[in-house]
Amino acid sequence: MFHPNSVRVVLARVKKDKDLLRLYHSTTLKCLSNNLLNQKLKSNSQWRIQERFYKNISHGKPPEKPFSKFWHLFLGTFFLGTLIDWDEVKEAIFPSVDAAEIQHQPIPKEIINTSEEEGSKKKKKKDKVGFRDRKIIEYENRMRHFSTPDKVFRYFATLQVSHSHGSSETHEVFMTPDDFLRSMTPGIKQPDGLGLDQYKRYDPKNHAENVHMKLELALDEDSIFYKLGSSGLITFSDYIFLLTVLSTSRRHFEIAFRMFDLNGDGDVDCEEFEKVATLIRQQTSIGNRHRDHANTGNTFKGVNSALTTYFFGPKLDQKLTIEKFLEFQSQLQTEILSLEFTRKNPDENGNISEADFTELLLAYAGYPPKKKSKMLKRVKKLFKDNSQGVSKEDYLKFFHFLNNINDVDTALTFYHIAGASIDRATLKHVARTVAHVDLSDHVIAVVFTIFDDNLDDQLSNREFIAVMKNRLLRGLEKPKDTGFVKLIQSVIKCAKENRPSLRDV
Repeated sequence: MFHPNSVRVVLARVKKDKDLLRLYHSTTLKCLSNNLLNQKLKSNSQWRIQERFYKNISHGKPPEKPFSKFWHLFLGTFFLGTLIDWDEVKEAIFPSVDAAEIQHQPIPKEIINTSEEEGSKKKKKKDKVGFRDRKIIEYENRMRHFSTPDKVFRYFATLQVSHSHGSSETHEVFMTPDDFLRSMTPGIKQPDGLGLDQYKRYDPKNHAENVHMKLELALDEDSIFYKLGSSGLITFSDYIFLLTVLSTSRRHFEIAFRMFDLNGDGDVDCEEFEKVATLIRQQTSIGNRHRDHANTGNTFKGVNSALTTYFFGPKLDQKLTIEKFLEFQSQLQTEILSLEFTRKNPDENGNISEADFTELLLAYAGYPPKKKSKMLKRVKKLFKDNSQGVSKEDYLKFFHFLNNINDVDTALTFYHIAGASIDRATLKHVARTVAHVDLSDHVIAVVFTIFDDNLDDQLSNREFIAVMKNRLLRGLEKPKDTGFVKLIQSVIKCAKENRPSLRDV
């Protein structure tokens, strides 16, 4: 028989082995479950990393989201929409009822005659400037302000004339008076098909072409442009000379003539006049910007022979008086003003509207489009029902008044210092006393409407004088660059003058 103690020991060992086995099984299961969980988490994280960096591991383009497609489509449609004239599209799709009735119903002769008479009295509405034309006009305005005279002449000139010299043939570029006016006036677009180095060809030898191609200059027989020779056309040298004459005041010419009048008789000969013209041209912004370009043929050759003959006679032995030259300057300004007036298409009475007169006054003011539009709306609103128009005589009188703008500025400044208001009667009195011009009440009313922002019937003296001075000289006295080059030159000059020496260090 077994001893009771030995049986007890065996049972205790068996129980201990069972506990160890149970612990082993539980530990094994726990390790397996932990391994499975870690593998699952690892696979999930790898899937997320793969999804996050999908673009970096794929070989094709990633799929585009629907919102991106919609956004790109919207941007493309918006850009194309800015290039379309929606007024024409609207008129084509939805024609007006009146137009439809006119197309389908016969019109009595009485109505036709009446409508023609009314249409001749009323001005046609101006065509709305499209996006493309507006951008071209902005580019041409920048060219007028900042480009060299050579480039401006080549861009706005429209005529190229052929000259044959034996077996060789040369070409010379000319401006018409209308081209000359367009090259100075902001906002007037160059005709389509004519631009930089793009001209109409004219060959005097070709008689058939000479018959069909007439130079429609629309000039009077005593026009100042015919005194330049070349059948009223303008060469590059004439262009520089005319700009110099227009951008220089009468007072400066008087001083220059007296400087080179050695014997004190008030007259200059041909050689002295060349010195006067050179001196004045160098003082203008046009002369400062001009550089001769032999490759384009635009080199300044001095005053042309026809004009020299007009000033000094056929043998160049006469003398030019300051009075005769100032008369030439006045006639040139008057003819340019007449061309501007004619461009506005006067009515059957020879008058232009108050709005057209306003546009001519503000052409060189340099106002932002919004401010200029605000002034035009104010004028149109006031004279909508009681429009009298502005005649050519009143128009020329007002610009004769501007020829004395410096004296007018002094007189109006005295009024301002004395505390007196500048009303319509005051402006009329100053025009009569200082400039010896009788301005009409209607022209004065238009001027006050333009510059009277607060509608208190008082003239803003400073703004009025600044705009009128720019209008008189057509903005030609302004520098023809952006100022960046002058800034760099000033910085270099300042650095050289203030360079620290080794002794100061």
